[in-house]
Amino acid sequence: MDIKQDQILDALRAVKDPDLHRDIVDLGFVKEVKSCDGIVSFTIELTTPACPVREQLKKQAEDVVKGLGAKQVDVKMTSQVRTTPGENRMQMLPGVKNIIPVASGKGGVGKSTVSANLALALQRMGAKVGLMDADVYGPSIPTIMGMSQAPQMKSDEKMSPAESHGVKIMSIGFFIKTEQAVVWRGPMLHKTIQKFLGGVEWGELDYLIVDLPPGTGDVQLSLCQIIPLTGAAVVSTPQDVALNVAQKAISMFHQLNCPILGVIENMSGFECPKCGHHEDIFGQGGAKAAAERMNVPFLGAIPLQTVIRTSADSGKPIVVSDPDSPAAKAFIAVAENLAAQASIRAFKKEDAASGVAQPLVWKS
Repeated sequence: MDIKQDQILDALRAVKDPDLHRDIVDLGFVKEVKSCDGIVSFTIELTTPACPVREQLKKQAEDVVKGLGAKQVDVKMTSQVRTTPGENRMQMLPGVKNIIPVASGKGGVGKSTVSANLALALQRMGAKVGLMDADVYGPSIPTIMGMSQAPQMKSDEKMSPAESHGVKIMSIGFFIKTEQAVVWRGPMLHKTIQKFLGGVEWGELDYLIVDLPPGTGDVQLSLCQIIPLTGAAVVSTPQDVALNVAQKAISMFHQLNCPILGVIENMSGFECPKCGHHEDIFGQGGAKAAAERMNVPFLGAIPLQTVIRTSADSGKPIVVSDPDSPAAKAFIAVAENLAAQASIRAFKKEDAASGVAQPLVWKS
């Protein structure tokens, strides 16, 4: 006897997304339900290919349908990244679903390396990703991503972004000499950010990662004023000096009405590759404690390893050069949590627009 579609959907209501706190049927994730001779098949369409609970949801869905007496359950997992609403963004970047700046309160915390590896991690998981280097004073993305050739100007006076490792890239570093200093006032910085957004043919992107300069200056202000952002990720090392400055960056984004997607702890502990001795050179756990204190999500910790630096210097970041290494897996885990937070923000916007009140609370 065939299992009815209504029975299958009712059973699947027991499967809840742990981040969105709603069942997968109510969220509209379940599609293409079929049942014949005890064989049930359906698709679960997630909000991102980088979903950190992908396998967990699949296993739960299989189990509840088998509980109906199904002989076989075939679950196809797909994804459709949600768009963060914003009128200005739709006009300037109609094909870009999420814009996520990566910031730091101070320099030297590895923000650009984190930005590049996050972009690559999202791309490797199946997302369409762009990486915009807005660190005008110290553009390092071309070096980290192994790029030197400048993007091409199109006939409509828009630039085509460069591409490396499957990620679309734009940086002021393509247009200046390595030793050349950028000495610009606010209006020039504003114009550059505007050009990198509206004057570049980014095409269809699930995520545009923006590597910001350190601090709380003109570039950050311009970006927040020009276009609606999904939310910012703030990078810090564990020690108190860096965390104190990171809090200023978080405060700035709050003042500019930009959500905080979370805090990333970089250089979190060093393990000697020869003897295995672990040393917390900059401390450990400080960023997580600070995130809890400021009531913002903690996205994860990245270890301090020489290979992360050498792979970035060679133009092949660790997520590309050694994707199965512990360091790469740490970046991938952070990218999954970042994508989950972007999905939460998108659903909050959708619920607000539709009048649905749903408490979406992050649990680390």
